[in-house]
Amino acid sequence: MTIENMTKVIYDAIDDKLGEDIAILNIGKVSSLCDYFVIATGSSQRQVKAIADNVEDELTKLGIEPKSKEGHGTQTWVLLDYGDVMVHIFNEENRGFYNLEKLWKDAPYVDVDTLA
Repeated sequence: MTIENMTKVIYDAIDDKLGEDIAILNIGKVSSLCDYFVIATGSSQRQVKAIADNVEDELTKLGIEPKSKEGHGTQTWVLLDYGDVMVHIFNEENRGFYNLEKLWKDAPYVDVDTLA
């Protein structure tokens, strides 16, 4: 599976749980940290958890496990690190506060339809 395919699976898993404002940033263009950030918002702590769980479940079905994960306890910002792709799922307050899109403003946005 390519990194682009994996990113599309992540996008679809977030969309299936009604994640909002899903953004894909091509971090690889500006940093060696990873290739993509996928950033999304859940409207409640319960939804943040449901989105994160669905991403994990869908990738586990494909034999892909996160290298690490953070934030399941607070459910206000869950980070799933898949090496080449990092998934950030925020509640509304923390999405605005941390504003990763502004922090990584030099990273181009990726249209999900251009992913394999």
